[in-house]
Amino acid sequence: MIFNYHFEVRGYELDSFGHVNNAVYLNYTEQARWEITKEIGLYEFLKKSGDLLVVTEIKTKYIRELNLFQKARIETYFYKEGFFLIFKHIIRNELNEKVNTATVKCIFINKQRIPQNIPDVINKWLFIKISG
Repeated sequence: MIFNYHFEVRGYELDSFGHVNNAVYLNYTEQARWEITKEIGLYEFLKKSGDLLVVTEIKTKYIRELNLFQKARIETYFYKEGFFLIFKHIIRNELNEKVNTATVKCIFINKQRIPQNIPDVINKWLFIKISG
């Protein structure tokens, strides 16, 4: 399943060149992941279990700029790779042009900071990763 998170660029997210600062894109994708955890019931699972979903690696590519008040959306899907949960984000502007892509690698850990298996609560939402 592909999840969509819609947002509008705010003034404080701009850099001195008048477009969205590169670091803000990480905030956008993080908020998209929070929304997904809430939507699929993962947030409630994490609250009850005490487990954490921790980012271990981010790869991002900047393609075109976003500007003040521009509307955009983030398309996200995720799959598992061993113990890791991989989120693939594509940020698109209101013209449906690709603005940014990000691959975010996460792992679940328990209260003692020991890696855990990916919980069953999200299995029905996972994409099947195809090699190649």
